[in-house]
Amino acid sequence: MALFEAHKLHLRFGDRVVLEEVSLSFETGKLSGIMGPNGAGKTTCFNVLTGHYKPDRGHVLFDGADITGRSPQAIARLGIARSFQLMNLFDEFTVFENVAIALPQTRKRGRDLLGQAYAEPALVAEAHEILDTVGLGARADDNAKALPYGERRALEIAVALASKPKLLFLDEPTAGLGSDGRDRLAELVRRLKGQVTIVVIEHDMEFLFGLADDISVIHWGQVIAHGSPAELRANPWVKNSNLGKLA
Repeated sequence: MALFEAHKLHLRFGDRVVLEEVSLSFETGKLSGIMGPNGAGKTTCFNVLTGHYKPDRGHVLFDGADITGRSPQAIARLGIARSFQLMNLFDEFTVFENVAIALPQTRKRGRDLLGQAYAEPALVAEAHEILDTVGLGARADDNAKALPYGERRALEIAVALASKPKLLFLDEPTAGLGSDGRDRLAELVRRLKGQVTIVVIEHDMEFLFGLADDISVIHWGQVIAHGSPAELRANPWVKNSNLGKLA
């Protein structure tokens, strides 16, 4: 069953059409991918799906409700979390604090989020459980800025998971990672798969083909192919493109 759907999205920036009749569907519990060459419209599409841009035409459905044009904050409150190419972390806070203040129960308590995070044993335990899930349990008391780049990526995912999302969007999660960091991230995403519905936009085709249940290919602002990794490897357009060589 589709948890998230986009129907015939169209977006123009001035005279340039950046999305044209884009339709996508992401099923509950699966890991879906979006790939395409640089400048294909992938990130613009992600920004429409998560409320950062409003489409000129078309609509977006989440869990059966029309969320087209809602703000990113309103969409997040519905149960959609997103990571970014440029990470959003509180560098002066500890690893634990970054996760603890993102917990819904902490935020509901209003002022003095850090004090609230430390005051409630159940919230402390929940934050540590999330850090254990992403492999950062031993770094809980370190400042976020002290983490190496790959662990910062893991912390950003932990912060996203703290909001208890139904759907997690990951925007170019391997960007800037070396091979070891990429492998650790792949293992983390593999562990999360099935626990939460995940959508990954990614330039690293080997990473994406090794994890995704289905992938949509965007080129020139249009979805030109869709299918499983095996189906896309056999797709004539993909086979004849640079994407095919990477895949």
